[in-house]
Amino acid sequence: MLAFYRAIWRLTWRRQLVLVALSLAVAGLAAAPLRLQQEIINHLVAAGALATLAWLCVGYLGVVALSGGLKFALSFLTAGVGERVVRLIRGRVYARTVEQEPEARVSRGTLVTMTSAEAEGVGAFAGAAIATPVLQIGTLISVIGFIAASQPELGLIALAVIVPQVVIVVVIQARINRAARARTRKLRDASDRLSAGELARIEAELMADYDEVLAIRLRIFALKLSTKFLQNLISAVGTAGILLLGGWFVLEGRTDTGTVVASLSGLTRLEGPWRELVAFYRQASITRVNYEMLVEAFVQSPEAGGGRGT
Repeated sequence: MLAFYRAIWRLTWRRQLVLVALSLAVAGLAAAPLRLQQEIINHLVAAGALATLAWLCVGYLGVVALSGGLKFALSFLTAGVGERVVRLIRGRVYARTVEQEPEARVSRGTLVTMTSAEAEGVGAFAGAAIATPVLQIGTLISVIGFIAASQPELGLIALAVIVPQVVIVVVIQARINRAARARTRKLRDASDRLSAGELARIEAELMADYDEVLAIRLRIFALKLSTKFLQNLISAVGTAGILLLGGWFVLEGRTDTGTVVASLSGLTRLEGPWRELVAFYRQASITRVNYEMLVEAFVQSPEAGGGRGT
C-alpha cells in the first residue's frame, strides 16, 4: 500500500495539497451545525426572544451552505484528479505493451481489461486517496469531540459505536480482498479466451470462468451485507444508549435537552462519514489488489505463476 500511495503522491502531489486543505475546512465545520442546533433547542426550552431564534437559524443555514459549497468544490476537484490519472495509466499500460512487442507478456485480451476496467478503478481512486480519509476522519473527530465536550459520557457512547465497527470491517475486508483478486484473474482468463480462440470451441471453458466469477461476486455480496447488518445493529445500540443515558441526565438535572438532541444528531452525523470511510477502505483494498496485478502483468513472466512483483 505504501508503494501505491508513493506513486499517487508523485503524480498528483500539488493537487493533493489543495484537496487536503478543502477536506480540513469541511471537517472543521462539521460540528458547527450541531452547536447551533443545541443553542436553538435550548433557546426554545428557555422561551427566548424570536429575534435571537431567527439569527440562530440564519447562522445555521449559512454554515450548512458554506459547508455544501466546499464539499462541491472538493468533489469536483477529486473527480478531476482521478480522471487525469486514469488517462495517464491507460497511456502508460499501452506504451509498455508496445515496448515489449513481439515478446509482450500481456495478451491483447488482458490489455483490453487492464486499459478499461482495471485502469478506471486504480486511476479514479487517486483523487480520493488522501482527501477522503482526511475529510472523513476529521469529521468523525470533530463531531465526537463536540459531543464529548458537551457531555463526556455521551461522547464515550459515540466513540464506542465506532471502535467495534473498525474491527469488523478490517477482518471482513481481508476476505473480500482475496475474493477480488481471484475474480480479476478469472476475468482476465475469460478475456484471453475471447481474444485467442474460436468462439464455438471455447464456449464451455468461457462459461465455466463466468460461473466462477458469479460465485465469487455472490460471496463478496454476502460479506458486504453481513458487515452492513452488524454496523446497523451497533448504531442502533448507540442511539438507544444516548437516549437512555441522556434522558436520565436530563431527569437528574445533569444536562439539558439541547445537548441530548444535538448528541443524537451528532450520532446520526457520524454514520455518513463512517460509511464513507468504510467504503473508502474497501475501495483502497480492492484498488491496491488491482494496482499490484497491473504491476505483476509487466514484471512477471508467464511461467512465474501467481507471485507478486515489486
